Amino acid sequence: MRGVQCQAKMYGRGFWTFKPREDKCIQHKGHRGSRRISCARAFAGVSDLNLNRNFLETDFVERSRMRHGRRLRWVPVLFLLYIALCSVGGIYLADGTLHPARRALTGEETTALTSTVRAMKAELQEVSIITADQVILRGWMLRPATSNGNAALILHGLGDNRLGMTGYAELLLAHGYTVLLPDARAHGLSGGELATYGLRERSDIHRWVDFLLAATHPRCVYGMGESMGAAELLQSLQEDTRFCAVVAESAFSTFREIAYDRMGQPFHMGPWVGRILLRPMVEIAFLRVRWKYGLDMEQVSPEEAVARSHVAVLLIHGQIDRNIPVRHSRAIHGAAPQTVLWEVPGADHCGAIATAPREFESRVMGWFESGMATKATALTTKGTLRLRSGQAAMH
Repeated sequence: MRGVQCQAKMYGRGFWTFKPREDKCIQHKGHRGSRRISCARAFAGVSDLNLNRNFLETDFVERSRMRHGRRLRWVPVLFLLYIALCSVGGIYLADGTLHPARRALTGEETTALTSTVRAMKAELQEVSIITADQVILRGWMLRPATSNGNAALILHGLGDNRLGMTGYAELLLAHGYTVLLPDARAHGLSGGELATYGLRERSDIHRWVDFLLAATHPRCVYGMGESMGAAELLQSLQEDTRFCAVVAESAFSTFREIAYDRMGQPFHMGPWVGRILLRPMVEIAFLRVRWKYGLDMEQVSPEEAVARSHVAVLLIHGQIDRNIPVRHSRAIHGAAPQTVLWEVPGADHCGAIATAPREFESRVMGWFESGMATKATALTTKGTLRLRSGQAAMH
């Protein structure tokens, strides 16, 4: 090694610093004097330190690359597991949604309702109809002791039956309404294997209205539904305008939106879970229903049906509804501003009548009465226009 010298300076005892220099050494004076050491030894020590440091750095980089490579190998495995989970979950979700568990009509509840009806001096009658696809639907028709000349169709929610709506029936009976309490298809004692959330039920509702008109000849037919029943009732308005007014509590806006909510609810999270994280599961479920059952669930949209209807609609929704969030009724109201939305503070899913019973009765009865007046005005206006048209034609 060519003439490379180095200075080593000791401060105190046992503390050395090395400063490589070429061609010469520079002497320093310390507290206890300075010592010179061989430049070759100093330079060799520094070189060894650099080599060791370079080796350690190279080893660290190699190990990092190996760990990174192992992590990358897990990415396709995790992706395949995610797709498999969404596929299996989507199939299970589709089949389970269309096949809800049936709630049986217990003898105890039936006896309690019968006793109540008798105490009100009303009449209970077993009724049934046959749908367009030959499914037998069953229900009860309750006739008040003193009728006001109007009839109401009351529709229950998912997994429930006619017994779940007896509270509303008693309220309407007390005001003189004839009340029809049917079991939806695939619920209670009604036939049918699939619950379609309005795709087929809207036609069933039309047939129940036909039945009411033929059996009671009412001045007005009103509709009331909660949850799934409310959504099905609203969808029927797109084609059937024979209702004077309807009340829909805790309805969902579209089937897709409620599907997003259902994805997040097990984790106590919002609809973003279904829109983003579990979106493939939702899409696979929609495809499964369409492929296996021939049903397009994209067409299940109370929001769109109400926007196209001219029937008076009162929307009721609890502000703390954890099953179908209040945003659904807000969306329906936003699409159809002619509707009226009553948000009930402190009410959970379908809990308005329990949270604010007097206000519920006042609002519903007032809504039905205003609906009858609106219908009468519309019929009078329509008759006048026809009369004027006929007179103009004669002239």
